[in-house]
Amino acid sequence: MLNVKSIAEVNQIIHQRFVDLRMPAEKIQLEEALGRVLAEDALASEFVPDFNRSTVDGYALRASDVFGCSESIPAILAQIGEVHMGAHSSLKVGPDQCVYVPTGGEVPEGADTMVMLEYADDLGGHEIAIYKPSPPGANMIFRGDDVKPGQVVLPSGRRLNVADIGALGALGKSEVSVRRKPRVAIISTGNELVAHGETLTPGKIRDVNAVMLASAVLEEGGQPHTLGIIKDNEQAVRTALLSALKEHDLVLLSGGTSVGEKDAVPKIVADLGELLVHGVAAKPGKPTLFGSVNHKPVYGLPGNPVAAYFMFYSLVRPLLAHMLGAELISRSANYPLARAVPSNHGREEFVPVIIKDGLAHPIASKSGLITTLSGTSGFIRIPRDLEGLSKGQVVEVTLFAR
Repeated sequence: MLNVKSIAEVNQIIHQRFVDLRMPAEKIQLEEALGRVLAEDALASEFVPDFNRSTVDGYALRASDVFGCSESIPAILAQIGEVHMGAHSSLKVGPDQCVYVPTGGEVPEGADTMVMLEYADDLGGHEIAIYKPSPPGANMIFRGDDVKPGQVVLPSGRRLNVADIGALGALGKSEVSVRRKPRVAIISTGNELVAHGETLTPGKIRDVNAVMLASAVLEEGGQPHTLGIIKDNEQAVRTALLSALKEHDLVLLSGGTSVGEKDAVPKIVADLGELLVHGVAAKPGKPTLFGSVNHKPVYGLPGNPVAAYFMFYSLVRPLLAHMLGAELISRSANYPLARAVPSNHGREEFVPVIIKDGLAHPIASKSGLITTLSGTSGFIRIPRDLEGLSKGQVVEVTLFAR
């Protein structure tokens, strides 16, 4: 009989047991950093931009010289030169003077505003007519407007996206310090399994979990290694587990976790280390186990793919995020239910849904049918103390990343 615990209780046990588990830092090239997690704050060491910069093609001048000008009474200024892109200008703008500056060029000393070409005319003889006032700072980016030296641009624990890579490039970074990817071993157990690329024979099923869990690990920033299919007997599982622990930070075993005679995983984890959890108050996913062997986390996930997916999402993702020092991020939105959903199992229930016409349509799914899950928009959770949800009730839908 399984001694089940709630998902919250299991996550608390996992956190308490591995609160100090964190991946070491490593330096990598900026071009390879997309999706990686910063191991330290990214600090600016220079001003960005490092000069006052124009955001328009036009004239740099003093705002006070064009105050009150108009189309009927233009301000007439003397053009003393022009700025070239990528070049520093030694020009200084004085009273009733202006300098032509292209978009992105340096605004010379003395000028505090930019007037667009549309509001100016070249009268010849280095005289420029300005037809519209321009307040101080207009059409300009000042030195350090983006960042200043010592400023935290990106915090430790940030999972780097495309814009972050651009920001680090703007700071002159060629390499960054990130957390090493957790090395995750994935072992499938079961005499009935064949690899997903092999031909099925009567009585056999394909090993869906290996490739699915490997993809899930990749999505969460880990480095998965699928170690193949192991027969469901004690010696084979014991040997495979001990071998995996030598080179990996975390092990995911799938299958062989219930209470049948041939389910070897719980006994082996208990023999080799600590079996901390065996049984989760969730549907699907009740046979899930968690333990520690050689001071490393070991999960036993159900063989049924949908159950394995939801237990990975609920229990493995949080630990991977903790190992990386990253924030655990999920996308969700609220929708009314298209139909009532009964639930009286005494377990927290995961129900896949399809979002259509502004409603969440619950999908009846059996835990072995991964194709049903693949066509859905996300899922809802029904707490274990509820007997179900009613039609039209607004629910939170956790959205799949697609």
